[in-house]
Amino acid sequence: MLRTPTGGAGHGTAGPGDRLMSIGAVLARLRDEFPEVTISKIRFLEAEGLVEPRRSPSGYRKFSAQDVERLALVLRMQRDHYLPLKVIREQLDALERGEQIQLPVQGAQRELFEGGDGGESDRRTARRLGRAELLAAAEVGEEDLAEWESYGLLTADASGGYDAESVTVARLVCELGRFGLEPRHLRAMKASADRDAGLVEQIVAPLRRHRNPQTRAHAEATTRELAALSVRLHAALVQSALGVRLH
Repeated sequence: MLRTPTGGAGHGTAGPGDRLMSIGAVLARLRDEFPEVTISKIRFLEAEGLVEPRRSPSGYRKFSAQDVERLALVLRMQRDHYLPLKVIREQLDALERGEQIQLPVQGAQRELFEGGDGGESDRRTARRLGRAELLAAAEVGEEDLAEWESYGLLTADASGGYDAESVTVARLVCELGRFGLEPRHLRAMKASADRDAGLVEQIVAPLRRHRNPQTRAHAEATTRELAALSVRLHAALVQSALGVRLH
């Protein structure tokens, strides 16, 4: 069960001693836990009414510490529980009324509650989604999913299941679509991701084959760390190439 992060009602407010942050500073604070988060994602969540930052006289967004906690909670609900934004909004409203909420056990958390030997096959099985579950979690239609699959952006396994990251992929494809980027434009990103994944696999493959269970477990931790670093490097390279200055 969860309670509101700060114990107060409402959001978008700041106390007398609360230091307000720019959207760039918020991004930097969130990226340690959510390496895939972007400026566009934060703006999208604001547009959906999930966070209400203040505005400076010149129009820049100014976020309080409570805003950052709220954003982190929204991102966790999406990442760990695959909740659609409508449900997340209802959960946040309940928290602000001082109520306790019960989140569904899914993905990695399901593995912890149901047990298993901790092997790679158990983790992957626990994190599979059915087609209908993916459509509901990503809030997309069958036609959209079929188009993305035709371009290789999402791929089902032999049993028709999807890994948990498919939800994130679907949501990001939707957000990019708001800027006019179509699935065909994203094939280069998919090819780049496949190359990065191949490089990571080369590094960790010897660890995965090791007889020592601790060494195999280390391979999983190394994979996650390399994946996070790759995402951060890609973001930094794109921003550097564009000369983007975050505000």
